[in-house]
Amino acid sequence: MFKGFKEFIMRGNVIDLAVAVVIGAAFTAIVGVLVNGVVNPALGALFNTADLSKSLIVTIPTTSGGEAQILFGALIGAAIQFLLVAAAVYFALVLPINKLKERAEAKRKAGASDEEVPPDELQLLTEIRDLLATSGGGKHSD
Repeated sequence: MFKGFKEFIMRGNVIDLAVAVVIGAAFTAIVGVLVNGVVNPALGALFNTADLSKSLIVTIPTTSGGEAQILFGALIGAAIQFLLVAAAVYFALVLPINKLKERAEAKRKAGASDEEVPPDELQLLTEIRDLLATSGGGKHSD
């Protein structure tokens, strides 16, 4: 049982996913404050309301004789928040990492020495595999 769990945890993409969730939560908190504290009040001012989620409300009758509210302002606010989170992740993480990869690949193609070029993912995984093989790290019996 533990052997299977260990294999699952040791996969690189599980750790990448965990990091992505933590970073995403941090960016969501920051962008949430930005949207709720700056964007929503600014857009709410256009609609004469303190908050965007309290504007563009459409009331419709229900079959039971009551009323239901469709909160288009809240939907617009959530869409803006999503776009801001996506932009923050792209410009703060994805774009710089892609630039670093492009530079490393250009150095590799130009024939730079191994010390000048950071290793790519395949090289790192190969080194980790070799280290585990030499230290007996992957040969436990549970």
